[in-house]
Amino acid sequence: QVQLVESGGGLVQPGGSLRLSCGATGFTFSNYIMYWYRQTPGKERERVADITADGGSTNYADSVKGRFTISRDNGKNTVHLQMNSLKPEDTAVYYCHVRRWGNLYWGQGTQVTVSS
Repeated sequence: QVQLVESGGGLVQPGGSLRLSCGATGFTFSNYIMYWYRQTPGKERERVADITADGGSTNYADSVKGRFTISRDNGKNTVHLQMNSLKPEDTAVYYCHVRRWGNLYWGQGTQVTVSS
């Protein structure tokens, strides 16, 4: 059974940093692209970043490029999202995501609030 568990969210001031983590179980983590998405009330879920199975290639939404960094540790079945220079518009629930055998899997999400 695929499980994704996010952690690391919280309240941070504008310009601050947070590091999100997602622990994965129930599948061969090192074989799959991993994604981070985010969602605010009334809006569609937005892809933030993704990373290839071997960690060799990453992609970012334009809104976070240069501020966020996605990484993974295949030995620990974990994917991270380092978020720097946070802005109020980064406030959202952040979700870890994997697509496996045509199925979509999501974690429960972790709230990130950027406010002074």
